[in-house]
Amino acid sequence: MRTLTLSVLDQSVSVAGSTEDAAIRDTLDLAQHCERLGYARFWVSEHHGLPTIIGSAPEILMAAIAARTTRIRIGSAGVMLPHYSALKVAEQFRVLEALAPGRIDLGVGRAPGGDMRTARALNPNAHAAADQFPEQVRDLQAWTSLPAHQGIAAHPHGPHAPAVWILGSSNYGAQLAAHFGLPYAYAYFFIDGQGADEALALYRRLYRPSERHPEPQATVCVWALAADTHEAAAHHALGRERWRVDRARGVLGPLQAPEAIARRGFTPDEWPTVEAMRAKAFVGTGAEVGAQLRDLADELQLDEIVINTWAHDPAVRRTSYALLAHEFGLEGSSR
Repeated sequence: MRTLTLSVLDQSVSVAGSTEDAAIRDTLDLAQHCERLGYARFWVSEHHGLPTIIGSAPEILMAAIAARTTRIRIGSAGVMLPHYSALKVAEQFRVLEALAPGRIDLGVGRAPGGDMRTARALNPNAHAAADQFPEQVRDLQAWTSLPAHQGIAAHPHGPHAPAVWILGSSNYGAQLAAHFGLPYAYAYFFIDGQGADEALALYRRLYRPSERHPEPQATVCVWALAADTHEAAAHHALGRERWRVDRARGVLGPLQAPEAIARRGFTPDEWPTVEAMRAKAFVGTGAEVGAQLRDLADELQLDEIVINTWAHDPAVRRTSYALLAHEFGLEGSSR
């Protein structure tokens, strides 16, 4: 059986009945929880102008997580590079590497992480900047690994350097990661895995070895939720189902409580969307979700999977990660 490493992506999701700042603090608590369970990485995302996914500054959140953990790798999934200067991002992550030596992943993406109006507020040249993404990645890779690039040094230096990852949900990111010899993470949960097999095959076929990464290194991020019973897991998954149905109509807001959703239900027009989600969902008991993850890892030839879990109740998320840690025998899962 394939040995599978498990990691975490958290998006600091706001929930109805609470406040957005509480979601940030909950991410810190979850990082400590997942480190105790034995997860390999804890990544945080960057989004802007959204009332649901409110993690807007991953580099700051990572610094706080670094101060509260000792072992788990900490990463961005990711920094939306077209908003920023590659040099500044390199400097920020070199500082993070100094705070948590040997534990920093620098995942970067090209998407705006929000609407284009917000993207222009972050960078007036946002649309044009996206076209410069390959050059930005080239410069970022150099400034995080070399003493100097273009006659400029990114400080501070030390014995370790951030590991740059390319994030994506299309063949574009796969090809770029392969070209630069960088690890690649596919956002499987964005579109329920559509195109994942093609992107990963392309990445491996075109991969050009780099000094730091002589072999291709790929993972996918899936949305998964485990509970003590299948029925409980399905109940707690209602929040994300409701959110995705509403998002398709352009309605965004904090994650709603499953009890409220269960009382209201879904309309006949909404049911096809819900049923399509459920057909591909990683939802169930720890054993059920574990079996699905193993099948996916075998299908895509993966040694690592990153898990993203939304739930209205923070305790439900912690239980889900604990059940999966136990299912895969992670170090710390039985403590």
